[in-house]
Amino acid sequence: MAVKIRLRRLGAKKKPFYRIVVADSRYPRDGRFIEEIGYYDATKEPSVIKIDEEKAKSWIANGAQPTDTVKALLKRIEK
Repeated sequence: MAVKIRLRRLGAKKKPFYRIVVADSRYPRDGRFIEEIGYYDATKEPSVIKIDEEKAKSWIANGAQPTDTVKALLKRIEK
């Protein structure tokens, strides 16, 4: 089972809101997921990022692969 940490899109048309979830890579983008670990709101200025770093680190330690976008968000949190 290939597990990914990725964004799940919510919100209305032209007003995206994303939840950061841990999901099996075979499931659709907005489909079933294992655990929700945070959210990302790009519509606010500045953008709002809230991630449970403990859960993210434990999932990465267990072999979950973050997508490129989530990797960039994690780097922005660490600074």
